[in-house]
Amino acid sequence: MIDPPLMIDDDELPYPLYGTAWKEDRTQSLTELALRQGFRGIDTANQRRHYDEAAVGQGIAAAIAAGVVRRDELFLQTKFTFLGGQDHRLPYDPQAPIPTQVEQSFGSSLEHLGVERIDSLLLHGPSGWPGLGEADWEAWEAMEAIRESGRVRWIGVSNFSREQLELLCQHARIQPTFVQNRCFASHGWDRQVRTFCAARGIIYQGFSLLTANRDVLSHPEVARIARRHERTIPQIVFRFALELGMLPLTGTTNAAHMRSDLEVGKFHLDSREVELIERLAER
Repeated sequence: MIDPPLMIDDDELPYPLYGTAWKEDRTQSLTELALRQGFRGIDTANQRRHYDEAAVGQGIAAAIAAGVVRRDELFLQTKFTFLGGQDHRLPYDPQAPIPTQVEQSFGSSLEHLGVERIDSLLLHGPSGWPGLGEADWEAWEAMEAIRESGRVRWIGVSNFSREQLELLCQHARIQPTFVQNRCFASHGWDRQVRTFCAARGIIYQGFSLLTANRDVLSHPEVARIARRHERTIPQIVFRFALELGMLPLTGTTNAAHMRSDLEVGKFHLDSREVELIERLAER
């Protein structure tokens, strides 16, 4: 790639991340396929409702056994999900206190992924709206303890509003390293949260960049930019995300699209193109 990966201190982050949600019985094969195509960042969650984390681990193990990748080349990210976001296939005792649930979920994730240390652990979403409740603080403090134990390198949150993120940063002992949100062009590509993240040195991860923004993808201006750079429209969107300082996720199931998504480090958009795309949905 022409660009260096995004950095945390002296650590490089691969991009895009490969998202493993909603893959079901294809999870193992698609995880291994993504690694074979060149992905080195994998996003999952210990939430069987939308993810099969154990199958993600099987795909990783198969790729490592085949010599495709080494563990130290990978960025592995998982999530703790509150009871309200789970189905009946729980990774913890639902009657246990929240800190115990976090510990049980994390221990299960280590087993699923076949590792002794995970790179990033996210709180999958707040327990409610609009602020943060006691459960959120208990979960975050448990994640801080896991971070301090050395079993995870970084902690963060997902599906948080600007207000919730501000509250967390005001009172948390350990600041979040990542925020992962669904990114809507109609909301300025989550501008309020992105702006806060940029000011605090938090890395913003954007998902559903394509599926949540079909109007932008079909806009003639985006097609014109794609023709100018001789790139696909999804490549333009992922490159745009990088130009904003965003770490994009992709969940494609197509090998050719995987390879295409990994090419986004090989070209740039100019500032006028970035501004145009950023403002399209607002028009």
